[in-house]
Amino acid sequence: MLITHDTRCALDTVVDLVNTVPEDDAAPDGLPDVATLQDFVRKHEISEVGVLSEFDLSAVRKVRGRFAGIFAAPDARAAAGMINELIAAAGTTPRLTDHDGYDWHVHYFAPGASVADHLAADCGMALAFFVVAGEQERLRRCEAPDCRRAFVDLSRNRSRRYCDSRTCGNRLHVAAYRARRKEATG
Repeated sequence: MLITHDTRCALDTVVDLVNTVPEDDAAPDGLPDVATLQDFVRKHEISEVGVLSEFDLSAVRKVRGRFAGIFAAPDARAAAGMINELIAAAGTTPRLTDHDGYDWHVHYFAPGASVADHLAADCGMALAFFVVAGEQERLRRCEAPDCRRAFVDLSRNRSRRYCDSRTCGNRLHVAAYRARRKEATG
């Protein structure tokens, strides 16, 4: 599957956005305030975003919840329905643009769109490409028992199981090794 630069950026953005959702009621929100949202926008180089407000923060949190639902979708049909609703609500207006040193690419958000609509349109379309390509199962959650972070499995054989093999994957492998050693000596 060919993934363009702007699609990859949108995928990274949607994964990072979904991963700001609190794991449970006791966990802090990863987007607690407007300043954090501004940092998120800056980090992900989201273009054409004006001054952000509490309204934007609330709207982005709602979009974030809808993206989380897409990652939890049981099948492509369910994911497609959620993506269609998200994109339609954003009022997408595809247009070609070249800016900030990037060659021609497509923006799916309308000029002057809110940051929430911008994210819904661009990130929603990136996720739509995966459904169209029959690759919806690549939108995953970490299989480590104490981690449910979202990620996009871009491995060749669709075998990635953990959000980060150096943390979650390695931690589980070490625990399994220790359990085997304890059982062998026990």
